[in-house]
Amino acid sequence: MEADLLGEKAVPQNAYYGIHTARALDNFPVSGRPSSPRLFRAIVLVKKAAAVTCGKLSLIPGPVSRSIVLACDEILDGALQDQFVVDALQGGAGTSTNMNVNEVIANRAIELMGGQKGDYSLVHPLNHVNCCQSTNDVYPTALRIAAISLLRQLSEAYASLQEALQAKEQEFADCLKLGRTQLMDALPMMAGQEFGAYAKAVARDRWRLYKAEERLREINLGGTAIGSGLGAPRAYIYQVTEVLQDLTGLGLCRSEYPIDPTQNMDVFVEVSGLLKAAAVTLLKIANDLRLLASGPAGGLGEYRLPPVQAGSSIMPGKVNPVMAEMAGVTAMRVIANDAAISWAAAGGQLELNAFSPLIAESLLESLEILTRAVQLFEQRCVRGIALDRERCEAHLRQSTVMATALVHHLGYELASVIAKAAQESGRSVEDIVLERGLLTAEQVGEILSPLQVTKPGIPGK
Repeated sequence: MEADLLGEKAVPQNAYYGIHTARALDNFPVSGRPSSPRLFRAIVLVKKAAAVTCGKLSLIPGPVSRSIVLACDEILDGALQDQFVVDALQGGAGTSTNMNVNEVIANRAIELMGGQKGDYSLVHPLNHVNCCQSTNDVYPTALRIAAISLLRQLSEAYASLQEALQAKEQEFADCLKLGRTQLMDALPMMAGQEFGAYAKAVARDRWRLYKAEERLREINLGGTAIGSGLGAPRAYIYQVTEVLQDLTGLGLCRSEYPIDPTQNMDVFVEVSGLLKAAAVTLLKIANDLRLLASGPAGGLGEYRLPPVQAGSSIMPGKVNPVMAEMAGVTAMRVIANDAAISWAAAGGQLELNAFSPLIAESLLESLEILTRAVQLFEQRCVRGIALDRERCEAHLRQSTVMATALVHHLGYELASVIAKAAQESGRSVEDIVLERGLLTAEQVGEILSPLQVTKPGIPGK
């Protein structure tokens, strides 16, 4: 039995959490899943940094500090993961998550000191584990740490995707195909140029994500409840940041005005916006590939995506572009999460944002799923894309777009007549021009050369 200001409550004998977590389990059975393991891990890192600092400054007894650090180390090595149980969707600005961590660390530290779980006279969740802290500086700091580590992985995933697209740019550099605007035939292009454009878009996303880490490095740890620092000695405020830098290996810095990052969540909105931009690019590329690979008989069929699984429970032989679809589904979820983060950040009031758990859940989910989706899309789709050169040639031969290259030689009106004649007869633009004696074969060959019609300038001049 444990007690708090609301009264007594039974806590399972085998649990390492305590009464605050038990109440949260009763109050928030919402999503059925706890907060992100990465968030819990980051909070444990904060607790370790605080325990080290408080021990050095004699704010808590040395044996207590050491036992807390040992408990944190065990958890960081993978122990007690099943004890972090508070639902991701909770009220209280993350207090229940913070208390879950405080109680688990305290009870394990008690055992390490030879006591029995629940004997908080040895190690107290609040007086010791939470010493000089508030949920309101611990939670945002931990979210930044968790987000930075995931952001680095996502940036690397986009770098690899960029390289895969650039490899296809080189592989398909010699194949002329139709370009399309508004889903209609447009000027010809090299297939490699199509992938080169994809690679450039992904490169921008990669750079944005790489730079986004800078926005997350400023932490408010030491600001306590509202950022004013009440309850945290000045020596602690400075030292705990340095300890946390050493523990995480991240370039974290202390906010010069902790009230700001305590109440304002716009940094997370900014990072989420960059994730949304990257997701939009991914969705565009995935949809393009689905369209260009459509068919194989009744669609465009210019590319062949790797067949990774049977596509239908009723149509034998059908194979669907499931990896591109997976990338699209994930991108849509990231875009939806961005909306949730925007609403949650805007909903903060005065000195604290009560909806920070939704921001944390949505941001970390976006980072995790986008990383995995990009990796899988690259490995199981992009790298295995094949080009149907005959199909590309046939589409180009059947189209009248080559008439555009003749405008500066024959004029727009005559080029339009030639295009119409080619379309009605089913013959090529080249055949019509030669048949009417408008240009010589040598001139036509030079004007309609693939190298001429896929670069800046006037073809044949």
